[in-house]
Amino acid sequence: MLSQHHRQASARELLNTATQLVAALITHPHTLACSGNQRLSSQSHCSFATMTGKDESLEAIFRRKHSLRSRLRKELKNMDPTRRSEEDAAIQSIVLTAPWFKYSKSICAYISSPELREVDTSRIVSEILSNSGNGPEGDVLIRRKLYVPRVEDRNSNMRMLRINGVDDLIVKSMNILEPALSDAEGKQYEDAREAKDPVDLFILPGLAFDRCGRRLGRSGGYYDMFLKKYQKLAKDRKWKDPVCVALSYSIQIMEEGAIPVTSNDVSVDALVSPAGFVPISPAAWKRCA
Repeated sequence: MLSQHHRQASARELLNTATQLVAALITHPHTLACSGNQRLSSQSHCSFATMTGKDESLEAIFRRKHSLRSRLRKELKNMDPTRRSEEDAAIQSIVLTAPWFKYSKSICAYISSPELREVDTSRIVSEILSNSGNGPEGDVLIRRKLYVPRVEDRNSNMRMLRINGVDDLIVKSMNILEPALSDAEGKQYEDAREAKDPVDLFILPGLAFDRCGRRLGRSGGYYDMFLKKYQKLAKDRKWKDPVCVALSYSIQIMEEGAIPVTSNDVSVDALVSPAGFVPISPAAWKRCA
């Protein structure tokens, strides 16, 4: 029998999927991991499947997701601290030196949680908040904006609010840092979906990824729902879609087909692992060219 946690996760995902049909396969370019920010010349193709198989029920998909989540949580918990620290440093160095990061003016990024054993983003967040960066010509100072997630409820609703410093963050459950709704003077923090300018880059967490862009979250559906809403907003406003880059430890990268997905799951455009930057979608290939 399914555990209570599993039944709750399944119910949430069934609720999110109720109004959508299973989407068809969409094909995107793909490359193997490359060293630093240099992409490999060889390319292959793999599909962004929004469902693992036509005949697989949603309940079967949720069971597979639950099993994979349990496995990854154990592996992350047992990860050697020295190795974790080395991979954190390698991943953040790749991001901080990448042109697609340096030239992004508006960035949504997560505040890493040690309790959730997410890839560390402290250096990345610090760099964005320093508001330092060079434009494409190397002589134009970019004043960056940083938006970070705030969970609104248990129905997968999340906001991305702009912060100016770590003092704008408050401690929530499990010692997770999130922005308050307003500053000490009562001024509301800017919501990314209400901003006049588009977001250039999303830096995303997750439990598992593959090199076709499939992402396994923690079952809440918060990032998937937010990204779908933002993509629709960008389309309505005729903005260029932001590039979604996921940060991943080596043990979180799965073989193709290992991650079950549904039409609610949003694929990422690229991965950053200790091995390097992996552009997947056409948008990521264009940005890293």
